[in-house]
Amino acid sequence: VEIHTPKIIGGASEGGSEVFTLDYFGQEACLAMSPQLHKQMTCACSGFERVFETGPVFRAENSNTRRHLCEFTGFDLEMAIHEHYDEILDVFSDLFISIFDGLNDRCSTEIERVREQHPFEDLVYLRPTLKITYAEGCKLLREAGIDQDDLEDLSTLNEKKLGDIVKEKYGTDFFFMDKYPLSVRPFYTMPCPENPKLSNSFDFFIRGQEILSGAQRIHIPEFIEERAKAWNIPLEDIKAYVDSFRHGALPHGGGGIGLERVIMLFLGLPNIRKSAWFPRDPKRISP
Repeated sequence: VEIHTPKIIGGASEGGSEVFTLDYFGQEACLAMSPQLHKQMTCACSGFERVFETGPVFRAENSNTRRHLCEFTGFDLEMAIHEHYDEILDVFSDLFISIFDGLNDRCSTEIERVREQHPFEDLVYLRPTLKITYAEGCKLLREAGIDQDDLEDLSTLNEKKLGDIVKEKYGTDFFFMDKYPLSVRPFYTMPCPENPKLSNSFDFFIRGQEILSGAQRIHIPEFIEERAKAWNIPLEDIKAYVDSFRHGALPHGGGGIGLERVIMLFLGLPNIRKSAWFPRDPKRISP
């Protein structure tokens, strides 16, 4: 079911500080950096079970890089889990394979026009998509002589290096890792039942750059409050969200995709601004 969620909200979507704030008739508000909380409410608490949204996402990150935008088009999906967390991974794997196949089948002429201006190698991807754990990815980096701890977040540089290693070892530009450290994921992420230091979360990568982040979510209100307190998130800011789970919620999870970044990496473009009509970055607010 397609949904449309508000882009003006109270507090931060994911408990982060990198949001655009505004005065909403005397109340503190911000532009949504994710439809996260609302898609959970509609998926797990309202009987829809599978929902998606395509819409604007706002990030107040002062990042002047070739892969960051302050406003981009997000594709978000959330789904109920019936048996196992891996159901989410399978859906996203099939989704991306369908996207890549569709682009190659229906847009071959346009792709060749882009290649004339920006030469690139076709994206190589496997069926099914390659899956490795976060620990396995860290081990691959260490085996290549790169310092990376299993419980520390990956730097952008190490992500790119891992992409090169995976391409050489497995012959694919597209893969995903799961079981990330719990400490580097948002407050609503479900811990791993086998190891409380890890989480049921994942990232998908194209050419060594992350294009999707997702996880199983916590659906027990008392546990959500416990995790929010650990992140120093005022419970009043997420009261409506937590209350939506008090009458029962299905186990669920999902993720969000930055579509401009997918286009940039699929086409091997040198800068994400070439995949946006009117890019917004820390130094550009017009036209």
